[in-house]
Parts: sequence; structure tokens; C-alpha cells
Amino acid sequence: MSRESEQANRRLLRARDAMDRAYTEPLDIPALARIALVSEAHFIRTFRDTFGETPHRYLQRRRVERAMNLLRETDRTVTDICMSVGFTSLGTFSRTFRDVVGTSPSEFRATAAPAPVPTCFTKRWTRPSSFGEASSPAG
Repeated sequence: MSRESEQANRRLLRARDAMDRAYTEPLDIPALARIALVSEAHFIRTFRDTFGETPHRYLQRRRVERAMNLLRETDRTVTDICMSVGFTSLGTFSRTFRDVVGTSPSEFRATAAPAPVPTCFTKRWTRPSSFGEASSPAG
């Protein structure tokens, strides 16, 4: 890997870190492109090439991941969780959750139990691998 591409990857990682820190906020491509020191179109293209998904899909998957944790660990309503992770529509949240996880949020809550293992293992085991691929922990 050349020094130039390594620097570009670092800038993309900084932008992705910014998305992780502000995942409840609306996606701000111009701000993220400024972090990565590229144009908006180039940012979207290189983000997809580097991480395998668009910034929008990455943000949605990140929000669903947080929602999965809240559904598993709290008694908050699905609507409350939907709004707290950054979705503004319950319909969009439910559709996106089903696309990523493979079940509805309510079905997920009914079958998911808090795991008696360290959180880092739980996150690794339950993290959706990529947008649109529903997978179960068994396979």
C-alpha cells in the first residue's frame, strides 16, 4: 500500500469515526467530505470502495446495531428506540431493521436475551456483517 493511499484510508477512517460519534444526527456528507479532504462525490465513491457500503447504508447499519442493543437490554418502546438512534420514521426503522437483521424489532426483542458474556464478544457476535444481509449467530 502506498503512502498516499494509506493517508486517504486514514482520512476515511476519521470520517467514519465522526459518523460513529454522531450516529443519531442526520447524515452530513459535506462535513464528512471535509474531514476526508475530498469532494462529496469522491467521498461517497471512495467510502463505498473502501468499506463496501455507502455512507448512508453504513449509518443505517450503525443505528440498527445500537437499536439491537437497546431492544435487548432495555424495556423502552420500539418507537422510543427508533427515535433515539436517529431514525425519524418508525416505518423506515422497521424496514431497515428487517433488512439488516432479518426480523422485525419486536420479533428480535422477543427472541433476544441479554448475553452473559463480555460486551465486546456480544457486539462482535451480533454485529450485522453488511447492509442487507440478514444472518443469524448460528450461520
